[in-house]
Amino acid sequence: MNAIITGATRGIGKAIAVKLAESGYDLALCSRNENELKDFAASLSYTGVQILTYRADCGVREEVYAFCETVYEQMRGADVLVNNAGVFLTGSLLDEADDQLHKQLNVNLNAAYYMSKFFGKKMRERQSGHIFNICSVASKVVVENAGSYSVTKAALLSLNDVLRQELSKYNVKVTAILPGSTLTSSWEGTEIPAERFVQPEDIAHTLYTILNLSTGVNVDEVVLKPLQF
Repeated sequence: MNAIITGATRGIGKAIAVKLAESGYDLALCSRNENELKDFAASLSYTGVQILTYRADCGVREEVYAFCETVYEQMRGADVLVNNAGVFLTGSLLDEADDQLHKQLNVNLNAAYYMSKFFGKKMRERQSGHIFNICSVASKVVVENAGSYSVTKAALLSLNDVLRQELSKYNVKVTAILPGSTLTSSWEGTEIPAERFVQPEDIAHTLYTILNLSTGVNVDEVVLKPLQF
C-alpha cells in the first residue's frame, strides 16, 4: 500500500505521514522545503518503508503535475491520496488585495483539484483507492477576518463532494476531514494551553481509522473541534 501526502513536513500532514509510515505504507511526500523533506524522510527510516520526496510548490500547477508524474513513474499509482497542502491568510475580504484570494485558491483548492484528477483517474481504472481532503470548519462556517480562506475551504468541500459522487460507482472512496483549531505552526506564540487544541495526531488517527473500516462504507465527512475553545 502506498500513500501520497501534500504539505507533508509540518502539522497535520506530518502527523499523517508518521502514522501511515508506522502502519507500513510507502509514502510520496511533497513540500516547498527540500531540506525539511530530506530531514523528515530520514527521521522515518526506523519504519522501514520506502519514502519518495519531491520539492514542489502546490500553488504552481506545473509543479503539482510534475510531482504527480514522478510519483506515478516510481510508485505506479496510489492507494491513498491526502490533499493536505494549505495556506491561511487573514484579512477582510472587502479590503484585501486581489492576490490574497488567488494565492489561497491556488494552494487550498487548485492543488487538490489537479492531484485528485490525476490520481482519481488511476483509482477509477483500478476500482480502488481513497482520497482525503483536509478541509476546515471554515468550509461550513465563515471564520471572522478570514473571508477568502473560508471561500477556498468551502470550495474544497464542494470539490470533495463532486469527487465522491463521480468515484463512488468505481469503488473509490472520498472523505473530507474538517478540523477546528489545530495545534500547528500557525498558532505559534499563542498563550492558549496546548491541550485546548485539536492535535495533529488526532486527525492522523481519525484518517487511519477511516481507512480500516469495512470495504462497503464511506465516511463522507468528519468534523473535529476543540471541546472548549
